[in-house]
Amino acid sequence: MSDRGLDLAVTKMRDAEIGDLAIATFARLYRELESGATGLIREADVEPLRDIDRAQDLDVSDEAARQAIGQTVVIKLNGGLGTSMGLAGPKSLLPVRDGLTFLDLIARQVLATRERYGASVPVVFMNSFRTREDTLATLERYPDLAVDGLPLDFLQNREPKLDAETLEPIAWEKNPELEWCPPGHGDLYTALQTSGLLETLIERGYRYASVSNADNLGAVPDAQIAAWFAASGAPYAAELVAKSDADVKGGQLVVRRSDGQIIQRETAQTLPEELDVANDRQVHPYFHANNLWFDLVQLRDLLAANDGVMPLPLIRNLKTVDPGDKSSPKVVQLETAMGAAVNVFPGAKVIEVERARFLPVKTTNDLLLLRSDVYDLTPQWHLVARLPAPLVSLGDRFTLIGDFETRIEHVPSLLEADSLTVSGDWRFGDQVRVVGDGRLVAGDNEPHIVPPGSTVTADGVS
Repeated sequence: MSDRGLDLAVTKMRDAEIGDLAIATFARLYRELESGATGLIREADVEPLRDIDRAQDLDVSDEAARQAIGQTVVIKLNGGLGTSMGLAGPKSLLPVRDGLTFLDLIARQVLATRERYGASVPVVFMNSFRTREDTLATLERYPDLAVDGLPLDFLQNREPKLDAETLEPIAWEKNPELEWCPPGHGDLYTALQTSGLLETLIERGYRYASVSNADNLGAVPDAQIAAWFAASGAPYAAELVAKSDADVKGGQLVVRRSDGQIIQRETAQTLPEELDVANDRQVHPYFHANNLWFDLVQLRDLLAANDGVMPLPLIRNLKTVDPGDKSSPKVVQLETAMGAAVNVFPGAKVIEVERARFLPVKTTNDLLLLRSDVYDLTPQWHLVARLPAPLVSLGDRFTLIGDFETRIEHVPSLLEADSLTVSGDWRFGDQVRVVGDGRLVAGDNEPHIVPPGSTVTADGVS
């Protein structure tokens, strides 16, 4: 390959006024790709994590918790549009409970934490160009949320998609916006630096960051974990959750056999023929909750030692230029994962947390659960499960949020359910109960009604 592809990509990024460090990060990953790097991590080269710290075993004093949370900034990744659910705007504006959106609940969780500990805990959202305006407009409902001298958000970077055959920037006249993509959530570290927020936080006396996805309402500010992390002196820590039989995919942390370093392995970095082993909870018992902690000062030092470029491993993500059109040209997206920082921070730690800290909403199945009576909303705005959540599979008629809202105007009771499987076009009446393994099956295209006050069991509706 010549330098043409990289030169064209760099020119395109400069014309879009993208910062030098973001361009340098892209160039590093491009050279890795050009050299044949795939980012794949073979099972034979790693071994599972064992004997890790557990959050439920922590014994932290109130004073240590108060001091640590007072030095912590909460960062929420909020660049997603929720296109897989048919959303056109920020996913975090989707109502979750009692008409409250993800953003409403996050804001209230942070404000409740401040009140409990008497600490000025800032929250900052990493937005994309597509989510920034709507997010900030929504947060105006909370005039006390911003901490003096700190912004409520900073912007993630963007990069050109590359033609899979030529590795040159793709041109897509039908929708030029689709010529661009985010560089993966590993861009967090670059964006913190290029925005100036990293230095501002340190100057204001903040030492630690607690990072999670905006669609994970279980990742509430946690002073106990903050104190554990502060006492450890570690540069970085990841939250892990013990796998259940339902956890069949997702990133995980493993130990590199060659040097004993903990590293991150994403699904895209796993050989297809090794996915079954990687996802086997008897072999790898934990998955990464994508909640992480890092020391702001040690991050600054690591960036300085690498000329401002975070040395995260490449993820080569093969897509189509139009995600909604599988016949459109194939492109390569050069990505990194924020959790892969564990690879480059010597002394990084991990901690097992309760599943309550992992409540992501990736599909309407997840949304139905959080809206149901399985979860209570506490006075601190935490969503707490009253019992283990049943498995929900609503079928393709419910995938898009508009179809979901039309068909489930009334959320059924799932307290007595072990599972709910829906096949076909069903609409739920009010006060419906699901008991045991509820099944609704319709083989035709006609709409069917679950009558008000009825019960859904393995035998259908009664």
